[in-house]
Amino acid sequence: MMRKTRRALAFCLTVCAVALGAASAMPAAADPVVTQNVTARLLAEHDTVAPGARLSVLLHFRIREGWHTYWRNPGDSGEATRIDWQLPDGVTAGPIQWPYPHRLPYGPLVNHGYKGDAFHLTEISVPKDWPADGALTLRASAYWLVCEEICIPEEGTFELVLPGGPGAGAPNPDNAELFAAARRLLPVSSQWTAGFDAGDDGVTLSLAAPGIDADRIADAHFFPHDWGVVEPAAPQSLALDRDGLRLTMTAGAAPVAERLDGVLVLTSRTGDGTVTRGLVVNATPAAPGAVATADPISIGLVEALLFALLGGLILNLMPCVFPVLSMKALALLGHAHDGRATVRRHGLAYTAGVLLCFGALAGALISLKAGGAAVGWGFQLQSPIFVAAMAYLLFFLGLSLSGVVTIGGAVMWIGSRLAQGGGYSGSFFTGVLAAVVATPCTAPFMGAAIGFALTRDAVVSVGVFLALGLGLALPYLLLTFVPALTRVLPRPGPWMERAKQFLAFPLYASVAWLIWVLSLQAGPDGVAAALAGLVLIAFAAWLWRTAATSQRGGRAAALTAALAAGGLAVASLVVLPQQSAPTRSAQTQAETDGPAFEPYSPARLATLRAEGRPVFVNMTAAWCITCLVNERVALSSPEIGEAFARRGLVYLKGDWTNRDPEITALLESFGRNGVPLYAIYPADGDAPRLLPQLLTEALVLDALREIPIEPNILTQATERSSS
Repeated sequence: MMRKTRRALAFCLTVCAVALGAASAMPAAADPVVTQNVTARLLAEHDTVAPGARLSVLLHFRIREGWHTYWRNPGDSGEATRIDWQLPDGVTAGPIQWPYPHRLPYGPLVNHGYKGDAFHLTEISVPKDWPADGALTLRASAYWLVCEEICIPEEGTFELVLPGGPGAGAPNPDNAELFAAARRLLPVSSQWTAGFDAGDDGVTLSLAAPGIDADRIADAHFFPHDWGVVEPAAPQSLALDRDGLRLTMTAGAAPVAERLDGVLVLTSRTGDGTVTRGLVVNATPAAPGAVATADPISIGLVEALLFALLGGLILNLMPCVFPVLSMKALALLGHAHDGRATVRRHGLAYTAGVLLCFGALAGALISLKAGGAAVGWGFQLQSPIFVAAMAYLLFFLGLSLSGVVTIGGAVMWIGSRLAQGGGYSGSFFTGVLAAVVATPCTAPFMGAAIGFALTRDAVVSVGVFLALGLGLALPYLLLTFVPALTRVLPRPGPWMERAKQFLAFPLYASVAWLIWVLSLQAGPDGVAAALAGLVLIAFAAWLWRTAATSQRGGRAAALTAALAAGGLAVASLVVLPQQSAPTRSAQTQAETDGPAFEPYSPARLATLRAEGRPVFVNMTAAWCITCLVNERVALSSPEIGEAFARRGLVYLKGDWTNRDPEITALLESFGRNGVPLYAIYPADGDAPRLLPQLLTEALVLDALREIPIEPNILTQATERSSS
């Protein structure tokens, strides 16, 4: 009897434990509201709340087939969805971030709205003095109109409780796909300068877009934010040329105010069909065709080739390339006093490796962009697998320089059949490696050249990338072809072994940096897998060295074990976790004396510009060494922080460590395809100003002096001085 009682009690405890575990794993979502036509859910992106957090919440509609709900400007008829928040003191909710709408014709009328799914993103701001362990209760009442042949007003109330925690925590995986879908449909900020002319004949919207590929634009339609300024049902006439586009629309019943704001929905042709995206438009009065150009640099083919060559030359001075070039310079010393023909062949082999890698990179970028992918310079470093593979390669090279394993007896043993001419395959491999490790860095002139290349045909694109590679290889190539330069090099000696061992440590430092980048991309599990791979590589190298000094029987066993360990290291790449990029709401302010920043989003930038606020935009990535150096050297001092504060400048930072189509779109709008990018948006709505890709504190301060100091800041300063 007692045994049965114990079993029953154990069963009950197990059921309770499972129930509690299931409850703790429930998604961050309120109870759904189900009507006859809509299933509405309120979701949170994260499971916990922390003091000072900015939380993203989503009101998601799954709409009955054949029915629709409405955008902020519903068109000829309808009513926009509304959310009324009931929040604790100090907690605030931002406006709805509307996805771009669709035209919904019904007889002679045209409405603006959504079918199938409707997403209503909102940002919730939590005060900094919120209790660290305090739960947050979000209550909302939503009202929407859903229509087919008839229209039915519907509503729902939602309550969502988020427990307190030390930070925002990881995104809730059950909600991640919906939040990603919502953000993909948000209009992105466009730096195409827009102007409009409103007259008796209608409203003409002009956008300056130098270099736009008019042949790829399949359709364009403008949705104004304000009701009545444009007739929704009237056709819009599109005119395109290489300088931009022009839409002529029928004026509505309401007059156009001082600005014409809205969303331009562009449909572009790609190799696989069409791609549609929405662009934020903030147009000011201007005569048609007289729109001022935005800041993207417009250059020709000759300038692009020259810029690419100069950018490649400057890449040799970047910290990401220096360790590899130091290795090659050391190798050159060993051949400097060989025959002139031998030295030149080494230079040509190195150059061939660089050019082959840049040509392959150009081909990959062209193919991906033709398929509609949002990629740019350094795109391969957005893959955790590639980052880990680079860390493995540099670690192996470091072990070689430290003397643990000899490349000539390992990797080069495989290639010796292909290159019997004194190790030319080693020079070729070093050229490939130099090109690969150069991708985390961006040099002056490169941004304009690559932006030009990726807007032209394949032949021109590959030519510009090859010019960039030639610039990277040129110093070493000249060193091997000019005898006077090789004669001044020191003679080989025992000192070279010490120098070789010393050069292993910059490679180990690069490995540590790559593992840090991986921690931001794949989280702790990814770091654990990569570190296990590094241990296996070290073990395989030791076994390989052991095999070289073993007897014949032991050598085979050691070699087999070494290959098995190396295989397991490669296998660790396959199981590497693919965690999405940290969400913007999870980004935190760095420990710095510089200005505080907010996460970049197109909606936030558009809001700030509409409010007449000056904005500083910084597009960066954890794997971009140029970006990290600029932030430490030029953007982190108290003087910069004070200059931002005095001018009321809002600092937005976008993280491109993992792929982000919104950031890619912003880069492309400036004619750029990589980070860093620094832009200052003036308060008066004029076109933004681009800063160079290499910053100094003095350069930033000079640029900020063009922004007027806020009057209230001046008043406060005067009051402080008088008191």
